Amino acid sequence: MTAVHERLSSSVARPLDWVNFLLADVKGGLGPYLGIYLLTQQHWNQAAIGFVATTAGIVGLAMHTPIGAFIDVTRSKRGAIIAGLAILSLSALTIAPAPIFPVVLAAQVMMAIAGAVFGPAIAAITLGVLGTRGLAHRMGRNAAFDHAGNVFIAVLAGAVGWYFSQRAVFWLVPFFSVLAAAAVLSVPAAAIDHARARGLARSEVDLGERPSGWRVLITCRPLLAFAAYVALFHFANAPMLPLVGQKLALANKGAETPLMSACIIAAQLIMLPMALLVGSKAESWGRKPILVAAFVVLPVRGIFYTLSDNAVWLVAVQLLDGVGVGIMGVLTPLILADLMRGTGRYDVSQGAVATAHGIGASLSNTVAGVIVVAAGYNIAFLSLAGIAVIALILCVAALPETGEAAAKDHQRWRRVPGVAIRGG
Repeated sequence: MTAVHERLSSSVARPLDWVNFLLADVKGGLGPYLGIYLLTQQHWNQAAIGFVATTAGIVGLAMHTPIGAFIDVTRSKRGAIIAGLAILSLSALTIAPAPIFPVVLAAQVMMAIAGAVFGPAIAAITLGVLGTRGLAHRMGRNAAFDHAGNVFIAVLAGAVGWYFSQRAVFWLVPFFSVLAAAAVLSVPAAAIDHARARGLARSEVDLGERPSGWRVLITCRPLLAFAAYVALFHFANAPMLPLVGQKLALANKGAETPLMSACIIAAQLIMLPMALLVGSKAESWGRKPILVAAFVVLPVRGIFYTLSDNAVWLVAVQLLDGVGVGIMGVLTPLILADLMRGTGRYDVSQGAVATAHGIGASLSNTVAGVIVVAAGYNIAFLSLAGIAVIALILCVAALPETGEAAAKDHQRWRRVPGVAIRGG
């Protein structure tokens, strides 16, 4: 174990592990199952489900950047996570007894807003505790525990949905929210360096340096390019799991929740080792080659879904989701830490990229739902695969390497007058 990792004592490392595991239980305890519940139990059509997801996503994504800015400046990062947990619990408890359109739409909006808190807050706490040295390893560990939590909640939710009812799954959210809140509070507040958590180097803080101006978000071309690729990736990726879940639900009455759980578990079982692999190799291999791999598997996955309607085949293809999303989950905060190093705008950059993610994912849910209604599931999958191919080509052609080898070039653009204005 390196000296850097030894600095991250078990009093902080273990609570971070539990926070990531339990937050996954909260987030995964409702979202993936809501569409199946509305389709099979409440008899909503695919277009209506997509409309709710899109509307909630658009409203929620508008909050990503301001929430990221708030995480940058607040010294109550743990409190922000706990507030988000409370909102998710209230949303689940509201939908369960009244799954009607206005209630579901309002609850989905609140869930989208709350969900915008977790990613930036956890990444900021991690950066604030550890700094940039050893960050790839820790981000990989964060993601691994997140995926382990997703596997656990998928198994549990599948069992609860099978033995009790689909509606019973909703009650898992408040239960795990309480546990997650306790884990968050077990992270020592004194261990978080809030200046470092926003991407400022300690030497800059000692010299009285202030965060870069807001223009850094629109003048850093690699950041803009990466945000565009993230939007395209999630436009192609986001509807695939819900559409596969719908296909399985319609063809396998009575086994909807277990089959959705099987899809989630298949992907998460791959994401866990992928997260650890990316965390250990992101420095030596570089960010871009690993990122390209994520874009390669996405169109392959979309095409494979059209080859058979067999439940075993569809669940097996879902393994590829574990490769792409597993890579993106670790690399996104790492690439942003590279690009925002020394600017003090790390968390707001996460919010901005999450907004791009949300735009892509939200719009694609409606588009995919309309295509399914008009032309069927196979055409929808092929259309999403086509978008993924475009994203792959652009990523290979235009995205620069952002790792340690590119750090000096990054510092050069940051010093250009007008690019990163101090203050603001």
